[in-house]
Parts: sequence; structure tokens; C-alpha cells
Amino acid sequence: MGPTMTARVAGRVGASAVRWALAASSMCVLAAAAPIGQGAGYAIGKQDVLNIVVYEQPDLSGKFTVENDGTISFPLLGRTKVEGLTVQAAERTLQTLLAEGFVRKPQVTIVVEQYRSQQIFVMGEVKAPGGYPFTGTLTLLGALALAGGASEHAGWEVLLVRPASPTDAAGPMLPGGEGESSQATRIDLSELQRRGAVGALALQPGDTLFIPRAETVFVFGHVSKPGEYPIRKGTTLLQALSLAGGLTDRGSTKRIKVRRVVDGAETELSLKLQDLVKPGDTIVVKERFF
Repeated sequence: MGPTMTARVAGRVGASAVRWALAASSMCVLAAAAPIGQGAGYAIGKQDVLNIVVYEQPDLSGKFTVENDGTISFPLLGRTKVEGLTVQAAERTLQTLLAEGFVRKPQVTIVVEQYRSQQIFVMGEVKAPGGYPFTGTLTLLGALALAGGASEHAGWEVLLVRPASPTDAAGPMLPGGEGESSQATRIDLSELQRRGAVGALALQPGDTLFIPRAETVFVFGHVSKPGEYPIRKGTTLLQALSLAGGLTDRGSTKRIKVRRVVDGAETELSLKLQDLVKPGDTIVVKERFF
């Protein structure tokens, strides 16, 4: 294959990579732009801050922090247990208690103003790794958007580590540290380009998303853009050359050497363009004779 054909393939591969990046970026922007709503199934927890409004009762309305015993100190009612209740269930509880001799036909509205009790964690190759509040409606794509999206060194998959119980996750559960009390699922990020359903995967409290660093190869010699390039499983020699912009006018497709460590020793191989490369390979394109 000549330089012109290699350049054409480079254009196709490059365009595919750009489309993937644009698709992921666009969905991240949409996820970031959409407000994070209060999930109907969100269970109130310790240290959550609740904004409670009792219609036409300003003395009973205000902000209340859920204490470590799972209660709030509410006017007229005293210590009232709300931990573990959904927002709607907590509203019904307060309405029932207030109706018992305190307020005639009370109407109670509760909004979680600060989510402090439950978190998810986004770690690895993202721009802003860390813990983020779980609101009850957070998706995989939304969590990646909160963390600023994937970094330039991100690989092609997300490892979702899910504890057996949210109480098992006092912090991020990283790959290699999960045991019988957690479940790990690998999610191919390229699915974000093909279909958006993966981004809608609902998260649970205590989930950790971990994006590993991409595996890479090195491409040197007579190519347009020598350097280190991320690859994924199944990348061919031709595709690796395409990532480097293809061969220059002086490069020869018949004089390509691949340096690979085999059993601890560096070995020089002659691969065909359709052969697969491996992480850590160094590809050297030599000058053609004429």
C-alpha cells in the first residue's frame, strides 16, 4: 500500500475518532445542561438538608438538617424520624402528624436542598475525579459530565464498581480492591458513539466509575506525526500508522519494524499491515530505497 492509500485510511480512522469525541462531548454537554432532578425514589439520609414548606404556615417552614440519629427537629412535633423515607413519604408523614391536632388539612412540600448522605465516585482518567452527590436520578453519562468528561489519556471503557449495599461504600471502590461485597461491570465507551442508551444507565448510591488510562503504542520514523498513541483491542498495524497521520513521501510500507518485549526481552518483528499491534509496541517506519 502506497502513501496515498495510507493517508486515505488515516483520514477515515481520524474522522471516526473525531466523530466519537464529538458524540461523547455533545452528550456530556447535554447531560451537564440538564438539571439534576430530585429522584422520586431518593431515600433521605443523615446530614441531608431539607427545605420544608407547610402551606400558609411560615412558622413551620424552613431548612432542616437530618441529624445522625436520622431525625429532624420540627416545630410542634419535636424529633421526627425521616431517614430512609423517600421525599414523598416524608411529606405524607409530616402531613399526618401535623393533622393530629396541630394544623387543619396541612399541605407539606419537601425539597432536598443539599445531598450529603449519598454519593457516587468518578475516578481515573477524568478531568475532575472525586465524589459527587447522588440525587436519585444520576446516570452514567451524567456522572461523567459532572467530573468534566474524560481526559485526553482516557481508555475506551468504564469500570463500574457497585457495592452490594450503599453502606459498604464509605469511599471510592477502585479496581483490584473490590471483593465479594461488590460487583464490577465493564462498559465500552465506544457505545456512546453508536447508541446513547449506555449513557442512560442508572447509577446507585455508592457506585464508583473508574476510567483507566489508555494503552498505547509508539510510532516513529517516516510518519507525519511521530509520537505515542492510544489504541484499543484489535488495533492493526495499519490503524496505528493511521493514528500517526500515515507515512510520509519517504516512508516505506515494506520497511516497517515493530519492537516488542517478549518474555522480558526486546524483539524486532516484521508485521503485515493487517496484523494486530500490542500495547507497548514501538513501530519504526524506515525510509524507502528509491
